[in-house]
Amino acid sequence: MGGMGLREGDGRDLLQRREDVRQANFLELFVDLVLVFALSGVVNRVVRDATAAEPLIQWRSLAYLLVLSLPLIWLWITTAHITSWFDPRRRKVQWLVLASAFGLLVMASSLPHAFADEGWSFALPYVILLCVRPLILLPSVRGHALRDLYARSLPWCAVGAAIWVAGTLMSGDARAALWAIAVTVDIVAAQIRWPVLGRARPPVSAWAMDSGHHLPERYQQLLMIALGETVLAVGLTFTDLPNTAATWAALVVAYLSTVLLWRIYFYRSGQVLAEAVAAAGDRLAAGRATGIAHVSMVIGIVTTAVGYEIVLEHPTGRPEPVWLAVILGGPTLFLYGRIRLERVVFDRLSIRRVVAIAVLTTAAVPLHRAPPLAASVTAAFVLLGVAVADARHAAGRPPEKPSPAH
Repeated sequence: MGGMGLREGDGRDLLQRREDVRQANFLELFVDLVLVFALSGVVNRVVRDATAAEPLIQWRSLAYLLVLSLPLIWLWITTAHITSWFDPRRRKVQWLVLASAFGLLVMASSLPHAFADEGWSFALPYVILLCVRPLILLPSVRGHALRDLYARSLPWCAVGAAIWVAGTLMSGDARAALWAIAVTVDIVAAQIRWPVLGRARPPVSAWAMDSGHHLPERYQQLLMIALGETVLAVGLTFTDLPNTAATWAALVVAYLSTVLLWRIYFYRSGQVLAEAVAAAGDRLAAGRATGIAHVSMVIGIVTTAVGYEIVLEHPTGRPEPVWLAVILGGPTLFLYGRIRLERVVFDRLSIRRVVAIAVLTTAAVPLHRAPPLAASVTAAFVLLGVAVADARHAAGRPPEKPSPAH
């Protein structure tokens, strides 16, 4: 590791020359690869319960999806913020990024038995990284507003860690419930800048964007990670299935739907996100809204991937309410996040996406007795309708410039 990165003296120069590093470096992309593996593990774990015989286990799988995926996504986001604020060419930052990637790997490896005998393997890396990284970075931010932010985060980290540990001492649904509370505390506390009684909130946030390019591009890459995991899950599942007309149809629909999700995201808000952030008057608010929008979309894509696997394995099978909720709910949640992103970038409500959500919700009624493949085809046609409407809206017009809401 001797030539791995630039040396630093007393550590106070980690924030310097950050403006020179506008794109993700190779080490950050390594973290992305680990997250693909982690999200794939979440999908496999959720599909196992969603296809169980007992309805209670099936519905419980939806809660497990959130409890398992949110800590992984939040750990990735906090790592992206570290490399956005701090110079990733510095050795200390690189070690933190590598440690974060290893923590994600350990958490992902424990997913099959996270609610049984491997709870510590999931919770401990998350808690250590979330609480120890601010302590390591504190000496590097003397005289900077980040010092107050990191110092305020530590008591909240302790509260969250206590709940994570309490959940790990339990098992099954009790563990899942406590972990759900813990990750909610982690994210909501960061959302409101870790309030401390009697002290004003700092002028920076865990969501703030110091660069108009690096963090927006990382969020774009987060979407590509989720879409890449979807392709990986579909391909691996299809490999183990017999070559029938139904499974081939499910594969084609899943692939085309993934392409449509990509198209809907990048047209046009995702494409000009960096420009919108650079033009925002309040980057703190813009960063917070952008982060929430992308978390919603990624959860929607992961849910959609669960639906793809179910359709591949049971294309003409007996319909289950949970399966329908996943197949239609994944695209719905993605479109909801995309509506929020449209508000951030163009300060408007995307009526096309609102209509699409209404159609998906309404379609659940006639589809509740239809085979899973029919629901998947319906969702694909709704996404196609949004993409076509976007293309018609842009036809013959110059590329639209962002007009950020913040």
